[in-house]
Amino acid sequence: MALKIRLKRQGRRNQPFYRLIVANSRNPRDGRYVECLGWYNPREDKDENKLSLKGDRIEHWLNCGAILTEKAETLVKKGAPKVLETIQAERNARKLARKKKGKTA
Repeated sequence: MALKIRLKRQGRRNQPFYRLIVANSRNPRDGRYVECLGWYNPREDKDENKLSLKGDRIEHWLNCGAILTEKAETLVKKGAPKVLETIQAERNARKLARKKKGKTA
C-alpha cells in the first residue's frame, strides 16, 4: 500500500478548508484516509489560526515510508520545519552509509 501525505479539501464552495491526511495513493482526493495530521485554512488572516500540524505524527508516517505531496511539503516546512530537517538528515546519513559500503567492497 503506497501511502501519501496530502490535502483533503473540505468547506463550502468558495470557502476552502483543507485537512492534512495520510491516505492510500489510490483513494480519491476527498475519499477514505488513514489518519488526519492537521489542518490548513487559507482564508484566515492571522498566521496562528491558518495552520495546525501534528509534527510527531508526520514524522512517524514519513519514517513508515509515506511520501509528501508538493503542497503538503510546503505546509510542513511552514508548520513543522524540524520534522523535515530530521528526515532529510536521516536520508543523507543512509546515502552516505551506502556510498561508504560501496567504496569499501
